[in-house]
Amino acid sequence: MKTSQLTIAVCSLLFVFTAAVGQAQPSDTSLTANPVYANNCAKCHGKSAEGRRLRGPSLISAKVAAASEDQLRNIITNGKGHMPKYKGKLTSDEIDTLVQQTKALNKK
Repeated sequence: MKTSQLTIAVCSLLFVFTAAVGQAQPSDTSLTANPVYANNCAKCHGKSAEGRRLRGPSLISAKVAAASEDQLRNIITNGKGHMPKYKGKLTSDEIDTLVQQTKALNKK
C-alpha cells in the first residue's frame, strides 16, 4: 500500500513540474523574437524593429521611449494614423507583452 502512495505522489509531482515547465516564458523574450511581433508588426516596423522606409516608424526611438505604457497600449489597441487597430485581433495579454517588450527594447 505504501508503494502505491509513493508512486502516486511521484507521478503527481512530475505532472506539476511538467505543467510548470510548459508554461515557462521562452528564453528569448525580446520583441523581435516574439511570434506575435513577427506575424503582425514586422511587415511595417521591420524584422529588427528599426522601421521600414515609407511604412512603419522605428520602435527604437526617443519618441517611443518617452511614451507611457498606456499610450503604447492604446496605439496598438486602437491604431493611429496608418497603423491599424489590433483590438479583436490580439488578446490583451499579447498586447501587454508587446508593450513590455517595446519598452525593454528602448532601455538597451
